[in-house]
Amino acid sequence: MAQTFAEQLKTSLNEALTRTTFASDLPAGFSAEIEQVQNRQFGDYQSNAAMILAKHLKRNPREVAAEISEVFEGGDLCGRPEIAGPGFVNFRLSTKALTERFGELLDDSERLGVDKTASPRTIVLDFSAPNVAKPMHVGHIRSTILGDGLGRIAKFLGHRVISDNHIGDWGTQFGMILWGWKNLLDQAALESDPIPELLRVYREVNARTKEDESLLEICKAELVALQGGDAENLAIWERCVALSKTGLQKIYDLLDVSFDHWYGESYYNDRLAPLVDNLISTGIAEVSEGAVCVFFRDNEKLADKPAIIRKSDGGFLYATTDLATIDFRIEEFKADAIWYVVGTPQQLHFEQIFAIVKRRGQNADLRHIAFGSILGKDRKMLKTRSGDTVQLADVLAESVVRARAIIEEKNPELPEEEKREIAEIIGIGSVKYAELSQFRMTDYIFDWDTMLSLKGNTAPYLINAYVRTRAIFRKLGSPFEAGGTITLTADAENELILKLAQFAEIVPTVLEDFRPNALASYLYEVATTYHKFWEACPVLREEGDVRYTRLALCELTGRVLRCGLGLLGIRTTEKM
Repeated sequence: MAQTFAEQLKTSLNEALTRTTFASDLPAGFSAEIEQVQNRQFGDYQSNAAMILAKHLKRNPREVAAEISEVFEGGDLCGRPEIAGPGFVNFRLSTKALTERFGELLDDSERLGVDKTASPRTIVLDFSAPNVAKPMHVGHIRSTILGDGLGRIAKFLGHRVISDNHIGDWGTQFGMILWGWKNLLDQAALESDPIPELLRVYREVNARTKEDESLLEICKAELVALQGGDAENLAIWERCVALSKTGLQKIYDLLDVSFDHWYGESYYNDRLAPLVDNLISTGIAEVSEGAVCVFFRDNEKLADKPAIIRKSDGGFLYATTDLATIDFRIEEFKADAIWYVVGTPQQLHFEQIFAIVKRRGQNADLRHIAFGSILGKDRKMLKTRSGDTVQLADVLAESVVRARAIIEEKNPELPEEEKREIAEIIGIGSVKYAELSQFRMTDYIFDWDTMLSLKGNTAPYLINAYVRTRAIFRKLGSPFEAGGTITLTADAENELILKLAQFAEIVPTVLEDFRPNALASYLYEVATTYHKFWEACPVLREEGDVRYTRLALCELTGRVLRCGLGLLGIRTTEKM
C-alpha cells in the first residue's frame, strides 16, 4: 500500500523546508510533524512546524508559515496550505487524492491500508496468569483483555507473538490445599464444578490454621513433601492443576482468548537453584543475613530495595522464578521482547527484575504494561454485596443476560439461536470494550448501563454501526460487487473516506505506548462519521455512479469496523 496521507504530507512538507530562504538555518535533524485536524472546517491535517521554527529563527510564526505555504508543492495530494491561528499550516486533501485512496482501500480487503512492520520481532506476551485452585476475579479482566488485544494487534502488524499464561501453580497455598484435599474435599462438588470446591477447601483450611497453629505446620509439611516429589501429593497436585485449567479454559473460550503455552511457575523449579548459584558466582547476588539478595547500590531509586532471590530458609521467591522464566524465553523462544501485562502494584518487582536482567547482559526489550483498577459506582474497588471479590465468570454471565434483555426488547422476533449468539457477542464485547476504550493506567467505573448503552462510546454502538453497513445489502438483496466508478458528490462522503483511510495511521501507533484505547477512539469516530454520512447521503434512492460510491462506502466502513473490533478481540454480528 502507498504511504498514508500523513506520511505523504510529512514528506512533502520536509521537502518544502529545504526550499525556504531559511533552509540553511534549520536545526540539525529537524523533521516537521503532521497531525490530524480535529475540526475539518480548518482542513484535514496540520503542522505546527512554523511555530517551532519561529522560536529558533527568531521570526514571526505566521511569516514562517506563509513562506512554507508558498514553496509547498502538493501535486495531486492537496492544494496550497492555509495559515491558521498563531501559525498552524493546514492541509486540505484533494477530491482526486481521496478518490484514489478509496479505490486502493476497496482493493485491499484484508489489510485496509495497514502495512506490516519492516522490523518484525519475536514478542513473548505474558498476561492473565491466574492462580490454580482459585477462580478468576474481576481484576483479571484488565490483564486478560488488554493482553489479548495487544497480541492481536502485534500479530496483525507482522510480529511473531508467543502468548504464555504464566499461571500460579506452585507455592505455599498448595500445602493447605493438599491437606484439605485429603480431609475436607467433597468429591461430588469437585466433579460438578472444581474451582469453587477447591476455593472452599482452601478458605476453610486457611481459617482453621489461624485458630490452630499446629495445623499450619502440618500444611507446611505437606508442601515440603510435594516439593520433595512425594508420589501421593504430586498426583493430587497434578489433578488439581488439570481441573483448574479445565475451569479456566471455559472462561477463556467465552472470551475468545487463547494461549500458545501454559508454562506455570512449577515449570521452572529445576532452574531455580542453578540460577541462584550463577548470580552468586558472577557477583550479581550476595549472601546477606542468610538470604541471597541482589543489591542496587548504584540505583538511587532501588538503593534501599534489594531483591531477595533465596530466603534464609532456602525457599525461592517470585523474583527467582521470573528470572528463570526470562532465561527460558530468551533461550527457547529467542525472544526479542517480553511484555508483562500486570497491574501497577507490581511495578517495583518488575523494576528490580529488569535491573537484574540488564546487569546480566541480556538484551531482550522488557516491558511492564501496567494498568489501574476497576471501581464500582461508589468509586471503591468493585466488590459483591457481601464484600467478596467479584468473580469474572459472574461478570461475563451477567453481561450476557443483560444483553439478552435488550435484544428481547428491541428485536423479539429473532430466532432463539440468533438471540443467544447475539447476546453473547454484545455482552462479552461490552465488557471488553469498556476495558479497551480506557487508557490502561486510568481507574474506571464498571457500570452495566453505560457499557451496554446503544448510545455513546460503547461496544453496542459500534456493533450497531456495523449492522447498519450490512443492513443496506440485505435490503438490496445482494452483496457488494466492486467494479463501478467512484464519484464523490458530498462532503459527508469525503469526510468518511478520510476517516477510513486513517485506519492505517492509527493501528501502528497502538503499540508505541500500548494504548488500544487509541484504536477504540478511532473506531468510535468511524461510527459517528458513518452515521453522519447515513443521515446526509441517501444510498438506494440514488442511481449509477453515486449509488455505487455510497454502497462502496457502506462496504468499506463495515470492513474497517469489523477488522478494528476484531483487533480488540470483539466479534460483530449481522443483526442486532
